[in-house]
Amino acid sequence: MPLLWLTIVVLALSAAGFILGRQRALASADGNSRMLHSLPIYYGSNAFMKSVVPAIGLMLIWLLVQPLVIENRIAEMIPASEVPEGSNIGLLMSEVRRTADGLNNAVAAGVLDEETASNARADFTDITQRLKDAGQVVTNRITQPVLRAAQAYREMSASSNMLMTIAVLIVALLGTGWGVMQSGRDFRARNVVEQGILAILIAAASVAILTTVGIILSLIFNTVEFFRLYPAIDFFTLLEWAPSFSGRGGASSLGILPLLWGTIYISIVALIVAVPIGLYSAIYLSEYATPRVRGIAKPMLEILAGIPTIVYGLFALLTIGPLLMNVFGDDGVGWMGGGRSVMTAGIAMGIMLIPFVSSLSDDIINAVPQSLRDGSYGLGATRSETIRQVVLPAALPGIVGAILLAASRAIGETMIVVLGAGAAARLSLNPFEAMTTVTAKIVSQLTGDSDFASPEALVAFALGITLFVLTLGLNVFALYIVRKYREQYE
Repeated sequence: MPLLWLTIVVLALSAAGFILGRQRALASADGNSRMLHSLPIYYGSNAFMKSVVPAIGLMLIWLLVQPLVIENRIAEMIPASEVPEGSNIGLLMSEVRRTADGLNNAVAAGVLDEETASNARADFTDITQRLKDAGQVVTNRITQPVLRAAQAYREMSASSNMLMTIAVLIVALLGTGWGVMQSGRDFRARNVVEQGILAILIAAASVAILTTVGIILSLIFNTVEFFRLYPAIDFFTLLEWAPSFSGRGGASSLGILPLLWGTIYISIVALIVAVPIGLYSAIYLSEYATPRVRGIAKPMLEILAGIPTIVYGLFALLTIGPLLMNVFGDDGVGWMGGGRSVMTAGIAMGIMLIPFVSSLSDDIINAVPQSLRDGSYGLGATRSETIRQVVLPAALPGIVGAILLAASRAIGETMIVVLGAGAAARLSLNPFEAMTTVTAKIVSQLTGDSDFASPEALVAFALGITLFVLTLGLNVFALYIVRKYREQYE
C-alpha cells in the first residue's frame, strides 16, 4: 500500500477511535457529561492518540531502518570481485538502487511485466536491452550481478513494505481498541492526554538535540578514521595542501594551515568592511534618524540579509572583481593578477554581513535606557558626546558579541568564497591574490564519486570538525563576553 494511503487509513482508524471513545464515555455516564472525570473530548483524544502515535511512529522507524537492513543484505550478495578498482561497495549500491528504480519505472510504463522484472533467472541481455530502448537505464555500468542485486532489492523492498503495512494497521487497530476500552466514566482521560502531549512535545524538542549529536558523532567517527590513514601531526602542521587522488600517483600533503589562513584572512577583510558600515548605520538609525526615515531605511538595509549567498558570489565575480582589476590589476598598480582574490570575496562577504551587524547593534543600542541619555544631556553633553561616552560604552559588550557572531558567520561562508576567492591554498599576505577556505575545500573534496575509504575524501570530515570547533569557540566566546559585561537596567 502506498504511504499516502496507509497514512490516510491510519488517520481514519484514529478518527473512528476518537468518535467511539467519546461515545463510549458518554454512554458509561448515561449521557450526562458531568458524571465523567474529564470532558468527553479527552476520552476521544485518548483513543486517537493511542492509535495514531504508535502507528505513525512505527511507520517512521520502519522507513528509517528498512533501507539500511536491505542494503546490508544486498551488499553481502555481491561478490567482492564485482567492485570496480578505485570504487567501493557504497558506489556499487548506488548503481543497484538506480537500476531498481529503472525496473520499477519500466514495470509502471508497461515495458516489463512484474514477473520478468523480478525473475532472477530472466535473460540479462533481454532485460537490459528493453530498459535501454525505454530509456530506463540511468547507468552505463550495469552488469549481471548489479541487475540481479537490483531485482533482489525490489523484492525485499516490496516484501518489507507489505510487512510494514500489516504491522502499522495492526498497531493502529490495537491502539484504537485499547483507547476505546479505556473510555469509562472514572478513567482519568485528561491526565493521560496531557501527559501524552507532553511526551510528544519533549520528543519534538529532542529532534534538534539528537540531530546535533548525530552530526557531531558522524564528524568524529570519520575524522578518527581519517587520522588512522593520515598522520594528525602532518594535518595540523604542514604548510602545503596538495591532495593526490586515486590514479594520479604521488603522496598527498594535506596541511590545514593554508586553508585556515585563507578562511581567517577573508573573514578579517569582511569584518573590516561590515563592522564600520554596520555599526555606523546602527548608530544613525537608533540615534539620529527620524521615525519616518528609520521606517524606510531599516527594512531596506535588512533586504540585504534576504539575498542568497550565490547572488553575492556572482556579484563578487562579475562586478567587484573587474572593478578591483581596473585599479589594482595590470592596467593599474599591477598588484592583482586576476579577478578572484581575498579582497573580492572579502568585500562581497562584508556587504552580506552589514545587515547582520547593523540589526544586532541597533537592538543593543536601543536597549540602553533613555534615562542615561537624558542624564548626559542634563550635564551639558552634546548628542555626539552622549553617544560616544555614554551609549556606546553601555552597549559595547553586546556590540562585541554581535561582531564575534558575524565573524563566525563569515568563517562558515562557502559560495562567495568559491566564486570570488578562487581555489588556491596558499600562505600569503597579499590580499589581491587568490586563496581558498576550509568550507570551499570541503565542497571540492566531496564533489563527485569519491572513495570514502581514502584520506582524500575523509579529510573533508576532519576539515569540518576543525571548522566546527573554531566557530563553536567564537560563539561561546561571544556569549561569554555578552553575559560577563552585559549591563542590565531597570
